[in-house]
Amino acid sequence: MDDTLSDFFFYGTLRHLPLLQIVLGREDDTLEYEAARLADHGVFQVADTPFPHFAAAAGCNSSGILVRGITDEETARLRFCEGGFDFELRPVSVALEDGVSTYASVFFPTTQQAPTSEPWSFDDWARNWSKISVISAREVMAWYGRKTPAEISVSFPGIRRRASAFVAGQKRAPDPEWDLSQDVIVAAHHHPYTKFFSLQEIDVQMRQFDGHMSDVLNRAAILVGEAAVVLPYDPLRDCVMLVEQFRAPVFMAGDPAPWIWEPIAGLLEPGEAAETAVRREALEEAGLTLGRLEPAGEMYSSTGSSTEYLYLFVGFADLGGDVTGMGGTDEGEDIRSKVIGYEELMQGIDAGLYKDMPLVTTALWLARHRERLRTSA
Repeated sequence: MDDTLSDFFFYGTLRHLPLLQIVLGREDDTLEYEAARLADHGVFQVADTPFPHFAAAAGCNSSGILVRGITDEETARLRFCEGGFDFELRPVSVALEDGVSTYASVFFPTTQQAPTSEPWSFDDWARNWSKISVISAREVMAWYGRKTPAEISVSFPGIRRRASAFVAGQKRAPDPEWDLSQDVIVAAHHHPYTKFFSLQEIDVQMRQFDGHMSDVLNRAAILVGEAAVVLPYDPLRDCVMLVEQFRAPVFMAGDPAPWIWEPIAGLLEPGEAAETAVRREALEEAGLTLGRLEPAGEMYSSTGSSTEYLYLFVGFADLGGDVTGMGGTDEGEDIRSKVIGYEELMQGIDAGLYKDMPLVTTALWLARHRERLRTSA
């Protein structure tokens, strides 16, 4: 039996039609599909992820959709999307709602994905993760024909972080003076680079302050994601902890001092709260357990070049013992830490010793709120 039949059975995330249309390359509502099920197979929750695992399971019926008329080009796009995640196509017999059976191609996982015994819920996934998956798919499929599935799988964690940040950004309050549907026109969207970060370009027109639309302009941005930053502060000892590490962008800027003192920071994982991220990063980077967290602002780190959005905190901590830098070995981090008094910190800020914007911002926030924090400790 040919494993590239033109009819496909989808049991997991590709049952979501907006996602499937992006992968196939036809977002025009022309899909011919109907409900179907596959006997003696189940769809199970993969541990610690929103993704499903598909496997033979006696007595189970996996629900999904049968999509007819998939072309060779669309099959190639599906293989590109799924190939980097250890899936392969196999022909199976599926049952339609009227009881008729038909053969269809199905993607089966080829490696173990640590599934649980819990059934995977398409409705729960659609409610909580579909928007992130749709945005992720747009970036993934922008690389179809230019990268291999294996290369995309390496970049996929960053792609999902960026997609999660985009969905979070859409929830922020709009500017009442502007209507994006009328005042910004994107003529083209380019993806020249992706890995841990992504470089993207748009050819864009925007409404000018005189009311006219601008010429088409090319603009680029580094897509990063959302990050959480925390300056650990001991209100009893009146001291803070800083961490130092080598920063390649500073070195690449020609700066002869690329080892930078910073607060503790890290990127948010999809669905992760900023407070959770800073507590995780404090443990990873400094072996530090944080107490109370004080929000110290939210902002873009560089509106002219980067999409990075920062959640800033000052976090209560006991800084009286030995605390040494650790860092994530899987990320090649080499980190050391130091504890300094508040007055030394502010003298360094005034002297321009510190070059990290989140450090300067959280230090100035601490200066404004220090007496309150010490009184309430």
